[in-house]
Amino acid sequence: MSYLVIMRHGESEANRDKIFTGWNDVPLTAKGIEQAHYAGKLIEELNIDFDDVHTSFLIRAIDTAHIVLKEIHQEYINEHKTWRLNERHYGALRGKQKSYIKEKYGEKQFKLWRRSFSAVPPLLKKSDNELRYEKIGVKEPRGESLKMAYKRILSYWIDGIAPKLLDNHNQLIVAHGSTLRALIKYLDKISDKDIDKVEVPNGKPIVYEFDSRLNIISKKMMK
Repeated sequence: MSYLVIMRHGESEANRDKIFTGWNDVPLTAKGIEQAHYAGKLIEELNIDFDDVHTSFLIRAIDTAHIVLKEIHQEYINEHKTWRLNERHYGALRGKQKSYIKEKYGEKQFKLWRRSFSAVPPLLKKSDNELRYEKIGVKEPRGESLKMAYKRILSYWIDGIAPKLLDNHNQLIVAHGSTLRALIKYLDKISDKDIDKVEVPNGKPIVYEFDSRLNIISKKMMK
């Protein structure tokens, strides 16, 4: 038996201002910091000894993870940062107000870009090629559908997380809304059509309990 706790970072400035973000770095708001501390307190009540924490290359997730680890007094555990847990890349939508995109392109197209599994947002003309990704040989996407992000996230799950759970090593993931929607789609066997109904709130831990074959015994969202 093993436990996996997943949670979305606390509220970021982009969440507060309702701006498409993706791979852009934005800090947590004061509310987001409070959410991270509260989530840590909730996780502490579980009395789970974690072996690893996994997070993205983005500061809002990294900062949230560090706050949580401090709250649960497990700052010593192995920390793994990976671009594969980055938020979905919103391409040319990033940095734009969601209300502006909805007004310009209409409600239907807005929902497709934001919530559907396969819709690809308008692409950037060229990749950013930031140093943090160049150093590890990763070419930044110009935009991603959730389906495209799902593939990179599933690859990390198979290689970096599932084997640890199978060895009875409890795992903590602190990542992003779309990242976690993709992982939940896989774990809960949600269809391509129904994934648009899944929402992952900021700072709300979700606890999975697995048997020895990684079948789900229980799942709950902490509040």
